[in-house]
Amino acid sequence: MGLSCISMALSDFYSSHSDYKTRIVLNSRDSKKDVVGAAAAALDLLKNTEVQAIMGPVSSVQAEFINDLGDKAHVPIISFSATSTLLSPLSSPYFIRATQNDSSQVKAISSIVKAFGWREVVPIYVDNQLGEGILPFLTDAFDKINTRIPYRSVIPSLATDEQIVAELHKLMTIQTRVFIVHLLPSLGSRLFAKAKQLGMMAAGYAWICTDAITDELNSIDPSIIDTMQGVLGVRPHVPNTAELQSFIKRWKLKFQHSNPDIVNPQLNVFGLWAYDSTTALAMAIEEAGVSNIGFDQMSDISGNTTDLESFGVSRNGPKLLQAMLGTAFQGLSGDFIIVDGQLESPVYDIVNVIGNGIKEIGFWTADKGIVRQINPITIKKLGTILWPGDTATPPKGWAIPKNGKKLRVGVPVNARFSQLVKVTRNSQTNTTMVEGYCIDIFDAVMALLPYAVPYEYVPFATSDGMSAGNYDDLAYQVYLGNFDAVAGDIAITANRSLYVDFSLAYTESGIAMIVPTDNQSRNTWIFLKPLTWDLWLTSFLAFIAIGLLIWVLEHRINDEFKGPPWHQIGMILWFSFSTMFFAHKEKIISNLARFVLVIWFLVVFILTQSYTASLTTSLTVQQLQPTIRSVDELIKTRAYVGYQNVSFLSKILLQMGFDESRLVAYHSPEELNDLFTKGSGNGGIAAVFDEIPYMKLILGTYCSKYTMVQAAYKTDGFGFAFPIGSPLAPDVSRAILNVTQGSQILEIEKKWHLETSSCQDFNTSSTPGSLDIGSFRGLFLIMGIVAISAFIIHWTMFLYEHWNVVTNYSSSTWDKIIGLSRCFDCKDAPSHTYRKPDMRGEKTTPGGDKEVSCRPHCSGSPVTISLQASPHTIVPSNPSFSSRMEHNLTISEEREILSCESESPNQEGNTPQ
Repeated sequence: MGLSCISMALSDFYSSHSDYKTRIVLNSRDSKKDVVGAAAAALDLLKNTEVQAIMGPVSSVQAEFINDLGDKAHVPIISFSATSTLLSPLSSPYFIRATQNDSSQVKAISSIVKAFGWREVVPIYVDNQLGEGILPFLTDAFDKINTRIPYRSVIPSLATDEQIVAELHKLMTIQTRVFIVHLLPSLGSRLFAKAKQLGMMAAGYAWICTDAITDELNSIDPSIIDTMQGVLGVRPHVPNTAELQSFIKRWKLKFQHSNPDIVNPQLNVFGLWAYDSTTALAMAIEEAGVSNIGFDQMSDISGNTTDLESFGVSRNGPKLLQAMLGTAFQGLSGDFIIVDGQLESPVYDIVNVIGNGIKEIGFWTADKGIVRQINPITIKKLGTILWPGDTATPPKGWAIPKNGKKLRVGVPVNARFSQLVKVTRNSQTNTTMVEGYCIDIFDAVMALLPYAVPYEYVPFATSDGMSAGNYDDLAYQVYLGNFDAVAGDIAITANRSLYVDFSLAYTESGIAMIVPTDNQSRNTWIFLKPLTWDLWLTSFLAFIAIGLLIWVLEHRINDEFKGPPWHQIGMILWFSFSTMFFAHKEKIISNLARFVLVIWFLVVFILTQSYTASLTTSLTVQQLQPTIRSVDELIKTRAYVGYQNVSFLSKILLQMGFDESRLVAYHSPEELNDLFTKGSGNGGIAAVFDEIPYMKLILGTYCSKYTMVQAAYKTDGFGFAFPIGSPLAPDVSRAILNVTQGSQILEIEKKWHLETSSCQDFNTSSTPGSLDIGSFRGLFLIMGIVAISAFIIHWTMFLYEHWNVVTNYSSSTWDKIIGLSRCFDCKDAPSHTYRKPDMRGEKTTPGGDKEVSCRPHCSGSPVTISLQASPHTIVPSNPSFSSRMEHNLTISEEREILSCESESPNQEGNTPQ
């Protein structure tokens, strides 16, 4: 096929370029599909014929050997079918790959694997340069999409049917069901035929072929196509043009004329590349010219040289090479552009073997990835695929082999918390029963997987039934391959994740500390705790200030706020604090005082209610108050702390700063209770650290004795362990979400008494804090504004009423202050509380006594004087000081008159002494 395409290319090219001065003359040799034969043919062409270029090393193995000859002779070696990545134009400058490099299709294959979420693939490749060259690129591409290669299947290039069957049996025993086939068409045909016989082309399997097979699917025998139903493949994209269809028709006619024994010949992309590379060579030779054609013999050849050393060096080789590398045109295969010594093609077809042929289901491009069609509006998905087994459901890519062993699930032998994992061995029947909360969770998760996974529980124990190691050792058994998974109370830690893959956690995460509760007597001064000292002081000063303000507002008009100084001081204190209980009996007369008290009652109400709520909370929390509040307190006091004897917590406690000599391991909840009973100073412990699920179990048993304090260290809870890269891990994680977010988890917790404990957890932030001044800043601000406003209004009115005292220029400042204070201490006679005039301008007391008013200079109004008189006694309406003895005034009445009349001028303008 290649030779016929080369001949037609020369004929077509020179018929359309008759003006060219150069012509290519073919000198064909048959290598007999042998590397040595290919080398001998090339050596003959170089030494005897002195050809200017060699085309057609069919295989990569042949091209690898011939490249060295071309480099030595400076003759371009052009191959349209050698795809091995081990052939590099960088190491062989005279090698031109007029075909696709195998590595260019790797990204297209990895995109298919990624699209279906397969986590494991097995490459099947031929044991030569063709297969070994692509493997590093496959590995790198799959690493980028987090897909693992658990096994590499190598098929010898001359493998017998027995060897192929033996290798397929190995593949049937592994769990992976996605295979990447990179074989020559003849070897690949035999592989699929045997796979069909062994049942490996059934539902659940996925097969992807590289272009080494896909390019030849049109020419493979139909019986082989029948064994490949559902196989996917990638191949370089060739635009379907009118020129291509015309060439195919002409090629079939010529090929059948030259090869009448071949029925229905098929042209593939290698023939098109042969055609285009020949056209490129003809263009390059014309550009290079024939002026310097010939070979220079090597001058340093000794007399006993072999044939491999006796050929010369082409004088036109470098020029022809440069012309070839710079050639670009639109060929039958598409854009023919040589980049870095090899053909570049950014598009691959993705095909599906269906029926008697293949169907295009999509494309892959370097910039857009997988697309349904190549156009500006792309749909990033594939068309309908028929998978092996005539199913449209994509394979999961992983399954338990039918003839393989059950999944070996390791479980810890743990007698400390039997609710989580309990292993019971019956010596009579030699059977082992595994149960517990973690086991029920694992069973529920495995039942939700979309495929059946047979498994069995294997206790991690010695022959005598004792534990074979700690939890780190148990997880490491998965890495060693002794277990396929681990189910139990195994915590997800960074150290263990280095050699196993964990599922999502199915329990609450974190490490907690349990300490005994404080059952001692109450704090004597706990009633002071609800408020901070600054709030206590502020409240006290506010009470005093409000009492003083009310006294100021009521003193001149309310007899309740008059009397001797000590009586008035007591009244201020009594009234201010009685408002806290709304128990004052004094009548308030002033409207300003009433307005102030309305706002003050609101402040007092909020303060008392907040104090009551905070005190109630403090008294309640005091019942669960821990004896130890923080880790720092344990470290400073060098107290003994406990941890599980097989737990990873000992390392964490050392990282926290605990002394190793202060760490005590416990083996059971009963032993832990005994250690707490002894106390840290008597061979026991003051606190214990463990994961939250364990702590809740302990609290469920000893709820009234201990409380939980959250520690700062975090973990991810309990999870199931699997080998690194296991495709089972993500499926199990998704199933865990379905279990933990539904009602099933509640039923399992109730079965094993793991429902949320009624014991209250405690941490340092749960202790009710004291209320501070900041919580009531706005409240005190409002009260202050109201109080100051009332005070200013009252004193403004008072000064306006007694402005004559302020403007008395004959008095000094001190005398004015004394005068104002005396006026303030005097009753406000015009007030409605004292103004009760009768027909004679007199006032009568409730007992029949008379009140006489005077009008001193401090008020400018009459002042009332009480007189003890009989009904027949005549009292003048405006008595003088000389009349007080005549009317038998009491001592208290004299004081009242003096307080009002002192320093008041008489009619002559003199002040009485």
